[in-house]
Amino acid sequence: MSRSLGALLRPRSIALIGATERSIWSNAAHRNLTSFGYSGKVYLVNRNAGSVYGQPVYVSASAIGEPVDLALLMVPVAGVLEALDDLQAAGIANAVMLTSGFAELGEEGAKLQAALHERAAAHGIALLGPNCLGFINYIDKAPVWTLAPRPQGHFGSLAIISQSGATAALISYFAQQQGLALSYLVSTGNEVDVDIAQVLDFMVDEPNTKAIALFIETVRDANAFARAAERALAAGKPVVVLKVGASEITAKAAQAHTGALVGDDRVFEAACRRLGLIRVASIEDLVVTCDLLQQLGEVGEGGLGLVSLSGGICEIAADRASHVGLPLAELSSNTVQRLRDALPGFGTPHNPLDVTGGAMLKPEIFEKSIHGLGQEPNIAAVVTVFDVPTDESNDGEFARNALAHIGNALREIPVPGLVISHSVRPVTERSREIIHQAGIAYLGCGVDFGMAALSRLFAWSARRRKGIATKETVTQANVRPDSERSTLAYLASHAVPVVPAQLVHSAVEAVDAARRIGESVALKVASRNIAHKTDIGGVKLNVLGDQAVAQAFLSISESVRQARPDAEVEGLVVSPMRGKGVELFVGTLRDAQWGPVLVVGLGGIWVEALQDTSLRLLPVKAEDVLEQLSELRASKLLDGFRGAPAVDRQALAEIIAKIGNAALALGPELVSLEINPLWSDGERIEALDALAIWDSKPEGEAL
Repeated sequence: MSRSLGALLRPRSIALIGATERSIWSNAAHRNLTSFGYSGKVYLVNRNAGSVYGQPVYVSASAIGEPVDLALLMVPVAGVLEALDDLQAAGIANAVMLTSGFAELGEEGAKLQAALHERAAAHGIALLGPNCLGFINYIDKAPVWTLAPRPQGHFGSLAIISQSGATAALISYFAQQQGLALSYLVSTGNEVDVDIAQVLDFMVDEPNTKAIALFIETVRDANAFARAAERALAAGKPVVVLKVGASEITAKAAQAHTGALVGDDRVFEAACRRLGLIRVASIEDLVVTCDLLQQLGEVGEGGLGLVSLSGGICEIAADRASHVGLPLAELSSNTVQRLRDALPGFGTPHNPLDVTGGAMLKPEIFEKSIHGLGQEPNIAAVVTVFDVPTDESNDGEFARNALAHIGNALREIPVPGLVISHSVRPVTERSREIIHQAGIAYLGCGVDFGMAALSRLFAWSARRRKGIATKETVTQANVRPDSERSTLAYLASHAVPVVPAQLVHSAVEAVDAARRIGESVALKVASRNIAHKTDIGGVKLNVLGDQAVAQAFLSISESVRQARPDAEVEGLVVSPMRGKGVELFVGTLRDAQWGPVLVVGLGGIWVEALQDTSLRLLPVKAEDVLEQLSELRASKLLDGFRGAPAVDRQALAEIIAKIGNAALALGPELVSLEINPLWSDGERIEALDALAIWDSKPEGEAL
């Protein structure tokens, strides 16, 4: 990013502007600085002279007369611009603004927020907020926070960044309940200046932070956010995102809360895939996934090895792993033999592995079994399901002894190892003591959340191995196709196979063209002014024979003349009719935030009826398109259905990638390029229909 947030998030001195014992926000801010043991200087500012919290008060920031790193503004809306002027006079270049009443209130509030942004920019002030609760820097014991946080004895390695202050607090409470210590907690509010992308970028370089949790309502600067996310992926620092906006109701709520437009949720999902962001749908998943990734880090290729004391839990865990796409490793004969040697005679070598009730009498069975399982070459990580006691009432000798054996084995195997609880359990002081003694990585998340988090770990690790996608330079095209015929010709020039076609101007020419084709044909009107030809009778399909072709030509011509007398008609196009095969929809669109997007789905009428589509940000490579094809519910149709030949997926993916590049070459004025259908029959693939839509067309013209 263009500027550092070090002075903002690591202040050596703080001024509380609007400090008063009559405000719960001021009281909380001052109490936090005291209870955390903040070592820097704290200045209290209130235009009314006197003392607050037993300290003298300055009537203005400029009256302090000493350098100050950061100001917390707790003043009414009417006084915020004056407060910024005062900060500029005092030489204070960083501020956190608690004050609300801006864009979240609508048009008038948005005008006030624009004025706030202009004033802060004019004074060179880095402003966090408005409408935010501030931040806590646990590392430097610097809380600029206006709620009462839960105590944390030491700083940790999880940073939480949230556009909602209250949600940030709730995430932190659950994280701390699960035994996570935080490095930073940052609320960005309305983001008039400092936004979530800049704070994320700061955390990428923050050495104590191993994982980053984001709560997002909108991304205001997609390019900056993408750059920060790419840096995080390259650095191996996982970013887990909980973003709202998947429903219309949620979108409206987010707009009321922050005055921001949420955007297309599926496009954001595609951005997450490109950038290596891990997306979740709940606070629990957000925290558990961050906890897992910061403890285990990246895992290699392979599947999961799973161990439990309960056969039932093994079955539950296997079902949940299958549901979330988490592979359980197949065991080699050598591993099976090692497990036979470790288990009682009635035990079964299998993955997931039930160590049987024999481990209740001989906890060393855990150690031998995990050690044997962990040598399997197909395994990338080993997980044991076992509860760590939370208090003295369930702090049994067996549990401690078993965990000691589990810890011994997990430290000795060549792959990462983890213990998860059977169900969601808090991680208490007693739990932490036992975890430390056993030397284990532990999640008190339960099997359900645990399997889901592990699937995300495996997917993120695979994305890390793939690396940052290099964006190829696409040569700008010097054409502007504006009809089906010209669009298909343009695609053909980019090595996209298209259906053969002949433009005809009379029934005689149509019959002659159909005879040369020698099979059933399709006739379609050719006009740059008519986008949806079927709606006005501009298409005839499966036409065979001279008389039928001639009649189809005359019928289309008359229907078009009556429905669109204003349309400029080039003629009719005659093409061979394509029958059996799979029809796909391939389209591009330009998202206002994220730029060009590729959409692939089942084609024909089904694209609208079933909404079975997959999205990626452009540009794409064939390997990306292969992933898209596998994500479709209709994916099995490509492999041959009821005797139909299987489609060459690799060839299909390469052609779709070429379509994406062709769309990019048309430049930013292209709104959408659609091929519907892209027909596939075994190794034969053709674009049968295409349409280019532009954003700078003459008034009333239908493309």
